[in-house]
Amino acid sequence: MSAHGEEEVSYIDYDTFLDPNFKPSVFANTLVLATNNPTDTPLDLSTPLSKVLFDAQEIDSHIHHLTTRSAVPLLTHTKEQTDASKKIISEIDNQVKSLNESYKQLEKEVIQKHAEADEVRLVASRLWETLRLGRSVGRCLQLGRQLEVQHTEVSSGTGNSKKEDHRALVRCAHTILSLREITEKRSPGEEGHGLEKVEAIRTLQDHVVVPIERSIKATSEQIIREFTIGSASGTATFAQSEEAKTRTISAAITLYLISPTIGVKPDKWTPQLLVQALEVYLRNALQSSITSLARSLATLPSLDRTLVEVSTRCQNIIALEIILEATKAPPHPLLPVQKHTPEKNNLLQPLLAYLETGSLASYFWRSMAGSLATRVQEIVNRGGVSARTLKTNRNTVGEAIRECVVRGSQPPSTVTTTKSRGAKGEWDREVAVMVGSVVNNLGR
Repeated sequence: MSAHGEEEVSYIDYDTFLDPNFKPSVFANTLVLATNNPTDTPLDLSTPLSKVLFDAQEIDSHIHHLTTRSAVPLLTHTKEQTDASKKIISEIDNQVKSLNESYKQLEKEVIQKHAEADEVRLVASRLWETLRLGRSVGRCLQLGRQLEVQHTEVSSGTGNSKKEDHRALVRCAHTILSLREITEKRSPGEEGHGLEKVEAIRTLQDHVVVPIERSIKATSEQIIREFTIGSASGTATFAQSEEAKTRTISAAITLYLISPTIGVKPDKWTPQLLVQALEVYLRNALQSSITSLARSLATLPSLDRTLVEVSTRCQNIIALEIILEATKAPPHPLLPVQKHTPEKNNLLQPLLAYLETGSLASYFWRSMAGSLATRVQEIVNRGGVSARTLKTNRNTVGEAIRECVVRGSQPPSTVTTTKSRGAKGEWDREVAVMVGSVVNNLGR
């Protein structure tokens, strides 16, 4: 039986059928060619078909034989596998049940409590944000009310009894900076975050802060624009000069503080409003002096009076320069502390840097000389009595202008200064420039 079984097994070419590259069409073609001559027509297909059927019957018989002989071991193995599977499933069911119970307990003790805690955290976070915003709003409204009170202190009373407290301008400026310190810090986590969405803050800005800031800016600019301290002969009393000095200092500090800072690098920042107001003062003094002096050069009898006015304007500019130079620049709350040398830490330095000059008086005379030369040429070109009179009196006019520059370059007696100003020979260049702008353009 064993030998017979081996012959039956070896009869089938298993290697051919188990080959990964086995193709039924190729195998069938091989059988047909093995049992026929390729030139025969028609081909005999019964023999290869019988071969294939026989092989199939042999394999079927072999399978039947194996299953019959090994039925008991197969059934036993199957039973053992089934029992083992049932046991594993039973154990797994217990583990899954235990796991589900553990998950339910975990969900109850952790997940649900975490969800509740997260809701509480969200509520607390929003309450804290509301509280923070409320505090910021409250602080802004308090500062707004303080600003209104301070603004009323700038000018109290009515009519002839109206009294001005120029120091209130500085107090208003500091309050405005405190408001800016809150409202301009809008990044998440900063004090002013979300304030722009609060109607009360928008109303405060539109109806209180902006109008008052505009008002103190206009008042400060007016104080600087109207600055005068008298001449060297002392036309103003010491008390009047001191009052003008303190008013000007308050106005200058106010403009220094409220100058825009947002969007400007700290190392590039300049007190823009202060510089602009001072530039307007200089420009007005120059324009008035040039116009009046050009008119007087055409009508010489009025020249002496005009030169006195021009020298007085220059003395006022020198007084303003002394005051600004002696006034230390206040610390700015919205800017980092800047390290300055003592001579540069004053209110004059930004203006000198902007005008690119070392002295306001020198700037005044040189700027006026530059414009005056054109006016003198116009008088000469028009000819007539004015031109002839001016040419005839060139020496007298030149001497009068020289005296005007020397006199105008002296600081007023009511203004004290720690530096020596107006020393002999210090203004020779300015004298030469001014005299030359007139005399050198008269021709022969």
